[in-house]
Amino acid sequence: MARGDVFSVRCPSREIMQHVTSRWGVLALVALRSGTLRFSALRRRVNGVSERMLAQTLKALEEDGLVERRALPVVPPHVEYSLTPLGGGAAEKVNALADWIETNLSEILVQRAGR
Repeated sequence: MARGDVFSVRCPSREIMQHVTSRWGVLALVALRSGTLRFSALRRRVNGVSERMLAQTLKALEEDGLVERRALPVVPPHVEYSLTPLGGGAAEKVNALADWIETNLSEILVQRAGR
């Protein structure tokens, strides 16, 4: 399979990049690094995401092969999400970005205030 080209307007990698680097995509991937989570636990962990937006985000990540959805045959129904091996690699990369942001937050806020 050929390597993608994110600078090409026609390359499908752009859509995947949108899914992975969206605010909720990043947070869902980072949250799932700790292991399998049920939908409600993931929503609490991400904090601030609507149920609908989280469902859309997880569906896109699942379609991209980054997240695995598992519906448990119980009443009431339980759905669990976990990272696939491919998703684990993506989560590692976006976690590094999230960590950089948290580490440099004070300096970034100073820069913002000075403008």
